[in-house]
Amino acid sequence: MAETMIEIRNLKMQFGDNEVLKDINFSVAKGEVVCIIGASGSGKSTLLRCTNLLERATGGQIIFNGVDLLDSKVHPLELTKEMGMVFQSFNLFSNMTVLKNCMVGQTTVLKRSPQEAKEKALKYLEHVGMAQYINAKPHQLSGGQQQRVAIARALAMDPQVMLFDEPTSALDPEMVGEVLKVIRGLANTGLTMLIVTHEMAFARDVADRVVFMADGVIVEEGTPEVIFNNPTNKRTKAFLNRILNDK
Repeated sequence: MAETMIEIRNLKMQFGDNEVLKDINFSVAKGEVVCIIGASGSGKSTLLRCTNLLERATGGQIIFNGVDLLDSKVHPLELTKEMGMVFQSFNLFSNMTVLKNCMVGQTTVLKRSPQEAKEKALKYLEHVGMAQYINAKPHQLSGGQQQRVAIARALAMDPQVMLFDEPTSALDPEMVGEVLKVIRGLANTGLTMLIVTHEMAFARDVADRVVFMADGVIVEEGTPEVIFNNPTNKRTKAFLNRILNDK
């Protein structure tokens, strides 16, 4: 059995009276690629943001490498810096060049020297095909290019796991492919990844496991073959029929 990297136990999240996550339980093994699918408002992004403490869950446990991040005695920053995060809207610093965007987290959080941070940034910018844009500012780049820089920035922190929150949802259709190609390549390296996505063909292609969420609960999970070809839950079937027939 592969070692468990993330284990979510009885996770709950409420905003006022709105219960967004209801008793969520699932785990991610080291080297596994898990895609989370579901309609807007199903709790997918909230689950991802709770996992790395961008949102503070109101109940349950988030166990990362054997440590409960919600334990009041734990200093979570030391652990959450091992999780890379790629957002829908890139979240690059607009006043910094591409290179500086990929260095700043390394120097401030990991305390790397500027030279080491630069070497690491250049390595990953090359990896995502953005090395020639190191002196550009974000506004000079397309959405697809900005997202590739955001991926390089996250990778430069040498995370143990990468979290992707709808990484293509803010992109024009012709730019989606270039970003998915990068993520597909990462999946082939054995990097542990948790991906919230609405790209069903991509999820079918790269995921080891697919999790379908609706109304704040996990309705069904399984291999892509099972979820896409032979789902057992009627809500999963209805969601996929609607999504795949809209394409």
